[in-house]
Amino acid sequence: MEDIEAIAALQDPVRRRLYEYVAAQGREVGRNEAAEATGVARTLAAHHLDRLTEAGLLDSGSRRLTGRSGPGAGRPAKVYTRARAERSVSLPARDYRTAAELLAEAAEQAGLDAGLRAAARRRGEALRGPTAPCGGLEEAMEVLAARGYEPHLEAVGGAEEETGTGERVVRMRNCPFHAVAERFPPLVCGMNLALLEGLLGADGPVRARMDARPGECCVVVEDSKNNDR
Repeated sequence: MEDIEAIAALQDPVRRRLYEYVAAQGREVGRNEAAEATGVARTLAAHHLDRLTEAGLLDSGSRRLTGRSGPGAGRPAKVYTRARAERSVSLPARDYRTAAELLAEAAEQAGLDAGLRAAARRRGEALRGPTAPCGGLEEAMEVLAARGYEPHLEAVGGAEEETGTGERVVRMRNCPFHAVAERFPPLVCGMNLALLEGLLGADGPVRARMDARPGECCVVVEDSKNNDR
């Protein structure tokens, strides 16, 4: 019931826009920023952001948005980030996560990593179908977004870069296999990499490679002409 109530909180269109905006930033978001981005009054944004926090969909805290400290730095402002907890509803009840964890445990103990990666690569190719490999990072982002990875462009070196030129990679804020990957990281991350190799096309102008970073998917996508790191 708790998950149903949390998901029901997104039924309100303003609340849903606010949630989607905060979730898409991958960082702390203040009330003023969220209100401006979604086109609502600050007081209304604050009300809905707090409701999302009560529902467990957002986490909240406080910090000085000026970046300064000491006298004249201003009062700490309330900020919000997407909660790490997962929410799902299945009617009637299903428990696919336990099945996935049991299968992953058995595969790991039996040393089936190579077979799993081969199966994942075939599945990725089947999902791509007869279409050619992705033609570039922008096209790859569309494919990844459709699969729930929440991709974003980042300039090499760490600064986010939604526009502009220069060497860039696609990082992903969400791992669709997060819960199982936490328990069996080498097995599941290797499967994820192979799946994306098949989905994006291993012989095209983009490639997927492992580059784990806390809080994000373990795989990044880059121009295939980039040198191996």
